Amino acid sequence: MAAIARWCVAHRLVAVLLWLFTLGGVAAAAGFAGSAYSTDYDVPGTESGRATALLDAGFPGRGGDSDTIVWHTEDGSVRAAEVRQRMSRMLGEVAGLDGVAAVTGPYGSEGFGQTSEDGRTAFATVTFTQKADDIPLPQIEAVVTAAEAAETDTVRVALGGSAVVRTESAPPGHVAEVVGVAVAAVVLFLAFGSFAACLLPIATALVSVGTAYAGIVLLGHVMTVADFAPMLGLLIGLGVGIDYALFIVTRHRTGLRRGLPVAEAARNAVATTGRAVVFAGATVCIALLGMLILRLDFLNGVAIAACLTVVLTVAASVTLLPALLSFIGMRALGARERRRLARRGPRRQLPSGFAARWSAFVERRPKLLGGVAAVVMLVLAVPTLSLHLGTSDQGNNASTATTRQAYDLLADGFGAGVNGPLTLVARLDSADDRLAMNTLAGTLRGTEGVASAGPVTYNGSGDTALLAVVPDSAPQSKATSELVDRLRDDVLPAATDGTSLDVYVGGVTASYDDFADIIVGKLPLFVGVVIALGCLLLLLAFRSVGIPLKAAVMNVAAVASSFGIVVAVFQWGWGSELLGLGRAGPIEPFLPVIMVSVLFGLSMDYQVFLVSRMYEEWLETGDNCRAVRVGLAETSRVINSAAVIMISVFLAFVLSGDRVIAMFGIALAAAVALDAFVLRTLLVPALMHLLGGANWWLPGWLDRRLPKISIEAPDIRSHARIPGQRTSEDGQLVP
Repeated sequence: MAAIARWCVAHRLVAVLLWLFTLGGVAAAAGFAGSAYSTDYDVPGTESGRATALLDAGFPGRGGDSDTIVWHTEDGSVRAAEVRQRMSRMLGEVAGLDGVAAVTGPYGSEGFGQTSEDGRTAFATVTFTQKADDIPLPQIEAVVTAAEAAETDTVRVALGGSAVVRTESAPPGHVAEVVGVAVAAVVLFLAFGSFAACLLPIATALVSVGTAYAGIVLLGHVMTVADFAPMLGLLIGLGVGIDYALFIVTRHRTGLRRGLPVAEAARNAVATTGRAVVFAGATVCIALLGMLILRLDFLNGVAIAACLTVVLTVAASVTLLPALLSFIGMRALGARERRRLARRGPRRQLPSGFAARWSAFVERRPKLLGGVAAVVMLVLAVPTLSLHLGTSDQGNNASTATTRQAYDLLADGFGAGVNGPLTLVARLDSADDRLAMNTLAGTLRGTEGVASAGPVTYNGSGDTALLAVVPDSAPQSKATSELVDRLRDDVLPAATDGTSLDVYVGGVTASYDDFADIIVGKLPLFVGVVIALGCLLLLLAFRSVGIPLKAAVMNVAAVASSFGIVVAVFQWGWGSELLGLGRAGPIEPFLPVIMVSVLFGLSMDYQVFLVSRMYEEWLETGDNCRAVRVGLAETSRVINSAAVIMISVFLAFVLSGDRVIAMFGIALAAAVALDAFVLRTLLVPALMHLLGGANWWLPGWLDRRLPKISIEAPDIRSHARIPGQRTSEDGQLVP
């Protein structure tokens, strides 16, 4: 690490230009290639996946996504001649637009059931030739424009569907990013007192995250990458990038105050804190790459994209940052600090102020404070017990969104289930199969939980049948999921008994339920692997059994408590409307896996930075109480500053208006807040005081077999000695 820092400082202009050229080149390539993201949650081999494949094969062109155009009048009826003429003209215009395969309206022979009983609401189905992700945005906007042009003072028009939602998903500008970076700049300036020093972590993070963002765009052309992956990478990258740079700049400033030359202070900062940054980044990447064991294309892309962002932020922190530090020289210190250094000369700074007092307070009352911290975490984790994974539909959107308005109009006019009909698809091999399919619609109409069903639609060759079933509950409702299970397990097997007919249940709710089942089934293995790999890294770094075990427990506590907050806000609806995030609904099925990966990685960061300083002191003195006290006193301020920055960046992404990104933002902000202010500065040091020397215990046979790696600098390791040895004031070992 020291050699890397030395080269970057000696060739500072080259190092900076290499990063800028890389950023420019990747950004140019991404701009030329364009994006190719996906929101396809279908899992091959599931029943909903087989239904989709059969639908694509039997009804070419019908496999594309469908949106709805809804219109409603408070006065009169949608069947009135004036309304009918105006809307029919609009539907004809939409049908002629590029990318539209078919339009089924309420005024034709195929539009049975598309007008509400009171005659005030009607809808048309717009079927596209492609999946929503593959439809060019101008084609979707053309449909929206044509539909909204038909609105009058007496007739409301709204649009819903997965394609239309793309026109609402991108907020104007980059408000979230700007707000997060602005708050981070303020915190850095208050921490450093130097304008130049506060700019460096931000500049480093922006260059690395910008490169990663463009790289994710290119990644989408070679593998499946979710549409929220770039924003998630941006969220993680800004948070950890600014934090990693903050730790290194803080160590650099400490070196300057001790009288080191600028180049030597930068080299020393990278050689010491830079090692912890690399180690912390490695733990984040390992946690993220743990998603690969689930073998889901959708999550593989998210894992690689987020990991790419972390790798680039770490690389920039240990290469670009020291080069920038050498450019600003002594201005890394504030003007007052520079005058004091010139007047009094270099002095070693001892922990003082609130940090030192807090550390001593924890040492005096570890049982009480540890108990309070444990109770807080347990209380916040209680809502996690009611976690419900399911379809977060457009009824959860903000009330101002056209998709939410269309959802509510349909629900009021036709019942909530019309917003997420189930699609039953079957391949017909004989006349008996066709007869069974014809009688199935009647059977389904008498099934509990079904509002309407049919009629059966056959393809041109007559070998594939399609039947739409409308539940009497909303797509996100547990009752709809129970209906899917009932159809698959009881109703359809009984209706097709004695035939070769296999009927597959697809649709939005069925697809999400299948996806959730796959994830939940593999979640224990996934969490176990992530915990095991994280513990192995900490075992190698700190040569202790107790440190990794405590870290695993703390990480689980942070994840559970942050999940509890997410459930309270998004599933229970505590404040979700006030935040502009729509009304309460279930948690997305893919969210737990991604959140566990990210939260485990971020939780490890503070564990590494806190315990590595304690470990240094333990190696020097062999005094556990002193190691915990000094380690907490010297790192708590920078950890808290880093946490405030990360929390600000994460919470700023709530402004994105995207429900999924807002879930990530609130979950990560809550996890970091609890991790920094409850776990790492309260519960962890309290437990380490209670355990004493057992914190650092490692069986001799295991110690001999483990490879030697270190987080701290080699010069610190060279002074390591057996517990009980002391050092004189000049740093020499004494018997």
